[in-house]
Amino acid sequence: MNAENIYFDHSATTPVDKPVLEKMLPYFSEKFGNASSIHNFGQTALAGVDEARSQVADFFNAEPEEIIFTSGATEADNLAVKGFIFNLNKKGMAFADMHVITSVVEHDAILEPFMELEKLGVAVDHAPVDKSGIVVFEKLEALIRENTVFVSIMWVNSEVGAIMPIKKIGKLISKINEDREKNWKNTRPKDRGERPLKIVFHTDATQAVNFANCDVKWNYVDMLSMSGHKIYGPKGVGALYKKKDVEICALQRGGHHENNLRSGTLNVAAIVGLGEAVAQIGLGEKGEQSDEQKKNNKYVSELRDRLVEGVKKNIPDAVLNTDRETSTASHAHFTFLGVEGESILIALDLEGIAVSTGSACASGSLKASHVLLAMGIDKEVAHYSVRFTLGKHNTEEQIGRVIDTLIPAIKRLRKMNPLYKK
Repeated sequence: MNAENIYFDHSATTPVDKPVLEKMLPYFSEKFGNASSIHNFGQTALAGVDEARSQVADFFNAEPEEIIFTSGATEADNLAVKGFIFNLNKKGMAFADMHVITSVVEHDAILEPFMELEKLGVAVDHAPVDKSGIVVFEKLEALIRENTVFVSIMWVNSEVGAIMPIKKIGKLISKINEDREKNWKNTRPKDRGERPLKIVFHTDATQAVNFANCDVKWNYVDMLSMSGHKIYGPKGVGALYKKKDVEICALQRGGHHENNLRSGTLNVAAIVGLGEAVAQIGLGEKGEQSDEQKKNNKYVSELRDRLVEGVKKNIPDAVLNTDRETSTASHAHFTFLGVEGESILIALDLEGIAVSTGSACASGSLKASHVLLAMGIDKEVAHYSVRFTLGKHNTEEQIGRVIDTLIPAIKRLRKMNPLYKK
């Protein structure tokens, strides 16, 4: 990171850690083979892929064959959602007979595939969130029907950092599946009908891997998406965990890679980098964070709190939208009343400070954040918002400089707004 510049946008992407880069470099040169080739060059590359697959599987407490490498979390999300539903349809279940559930604050990589399913006739429900951005468990539970086949809830919201009750939701779905099976078995054979379908539970864990123990068994998760560049790994690579007994179909054709579920020559260097990035995080036990996660979470949380307190002390009409008790350590999402978020972003950028107004994938949009609106924040107020997301390489000195830069910037921009009243 350039000493003159400050990067507070880690939810958008993270710098590649040195050990990750060092692990990747040989696969651009002497280990450049195609992992599908049977000669020595190919087998050397395949060995790197196999190691990475085991590293990712270990982190999620899964089997290597349950890991599908993708180009990122967006592809993994699409493969999970559409791959599962399209497979049910190919097996004879009409789209109109299916019901699926997600939340109102998901990333577009989930919301848009669900919109596509809705156009095909699938019944779609969106669970609401509370004022902290957390899915309301009881309302999600009330949405589940007899024909519900799929539920997708993000683990951590990328805008405000809200942590969803993933284990609680997963446990609920597991219990419903057990009850469905038990009731079916207790019905007389001639009255049973077809065996009931299990509800499959998917989570987009893109923003969670750095901070949480994402053990899929501990959390009752059937499918999970993740991305390399959010965890100090490379861009353009991600993975989908798919439980063995969950059936999906491929969305792209042209090869037989990843057990025929994801065609395309493997991006070996990036996959190796993803494996090493996950390995750097380390493994926790019994739902606990790893030692590395605990260390980084404590450090980043202290930086975030210093930033929050500095803003609240020195800038009036600054509203913290992130609930620090129920969010990841990295997030501090603020509304600065009377100042457009884009104006603040530009003002800070001119001083060498990088922040965001929301999800990087929607940064070109002029629409108010659907996440903030779902939390009950007025549309006009939502436009006054900025997201600060910190990382393990940030420093106390940087926090001080950001606060010192932000104070006069907000004052200046508010003076330019004739509608703002102190």
